[in-house]
Formats: sequence, C-alpha cells, structure tokens
Amino acid sequence: AIRLVGGAGPYAGRLEIMYNGRWGTVCDDGWDENSARVVCRELGFDVDIKPKSLPEAAYGEGSGKILLDEFRCNGSEISYLYCAHSDFGVHNCKHNEDVSVIC
Repeated sequence: AIRLVGGAGPYAGRLEIMYNGRWGTVCDDGWDENSARVVCRELGFDVDIKPKSLPEAAYGEGSGKILLDEFRCNGSEISYLYCAHSDFGVHNCKHNEDVSVIC
C-alpha cells in the first residue's frame, strides 16, 4: 500500500509506503516526475495532469523508517514495485530528503 500524508488534500503529500505492516518513507535520491507519475497513477489520480515532485520533505519529515532510495521509473509502470530502487531499508538518507508529491 502507498499513501500521501500531510498535504492539503488526498492528491498531495509526503509519500509513504507500507512494508512489513509499518509505514515508511522514500528518499528523494533519483526521484523525478516519471516516478511521481507512477505513484499518482497507482493512487488512482489522472496523470494527464502532470504530477509534480517537490524537494526536501516539502510536506514534512516522516517519522518511520526510510524504506527506499535510488528510485527510478520510466513513467509507464503500473506500480512503484516495478520501478528500479534500492533494496528495502537500504539508503544513505535522512528524513529531510523524504519524497513529496502533488498528483
């Protein structure tokens, strides 16, 4: 499962993913608009309206584990799970690099 937290509505916020029953964040290393498009599509939003990535924990820093890093999508994937990324839990980040998205 994935969700956006801390934004003005369900279409915007800090990206969090569920892993082993707990919510965690994604580091913004490698993250771009193609990655945002995949996440927004997975959340059910219209991706013809260009999704945006915001830098440096724009919607606040998460408190759970940082679960993914070096995230790269080509934009056509049906789920973030099909994008290239680090192994779960492997990162070199702090929460000030948590991914923020506007769908």
